[in-house]
Amino acid sequence: MYELTTVTKDYVRDDRRVLALQGVSLTVDDGDWLAVQGPTGQGKSTLLQLLGALSRPTSGTVKLDGQDLSQLPDASLTRLRAESIGFVFQFFNLLPTLTAQENVEAALVPLKVSAKERRRRAAQTLESVGLADRAAHLPSELSGGQQQRVAIARALVKEPRVLLADEPTGNLDHDTAGEIIALLEARWREQALTVVLVTHDNAIAQRAGRVAVMRKGRLTVTPPTMRQGVAES
Repeated sequence: MYELTTVTKDYVRDDRRVLALQGVSLTVDDGDWLAVQGPTGQGKSTLLQLLGALSRPTSGTVKLDGQDLSQLPDASLTRLRAESIGFVFQFFNLLPTLTAQENVEAALVPLKVSAKERRRRAAQTLESVGLADRAAHLPSELSGGQQQRVAIARALVKEPRVLLADEPTGNLDHDTAGEIIALLEARWREQALTVVLVTHDNAIAQRAGRVAVMRKGRLTVTPPTMRQGVAES
């Protein structure tokens, strides 16, 4: 699946060079669930952007199934994201003028799926996340938890190999957060997904197969006995 070797990522901000990632090496196998924790602003989201082919490393290699993503043309990266990678974000990122059904269908448009098949797959996926009765509702008519379920359905409807989640429960209450993580865990087990999830919540991280800590752009995979207390808000 993923193999990262001495990856660095620099940004220029206000005429200053910011080192977002410093020499990150990581392997993520098919079917892994990796939780990434650490203080805010330490490179966690940057790591997800590289895994999601949304950004290229400054140096080092990010390989997916042996392909160096930094060497692929933009068109190939766009196709890869559309076909193989699902994204779930903290702020849902639903289109406010589209219904839940239409938001989920939108993920299939780049894949040139027929309108009839888009409707069928979107309806089926919404049902799988418990929102069959909310398909015709706009995001403004849904609770935060329901909106995140729509976002998860949008990520899963294309049957991706990888799910990348950036603080997917950050805007949810405790009970709803638990429901969302249980939903992701069920899809992970049933669909043999590979999941990389950024979270500040220790309880959520403990449900992952592996936990890594990001501090000052450096990543350390922690053994289970050292997991408590690694997250900071």
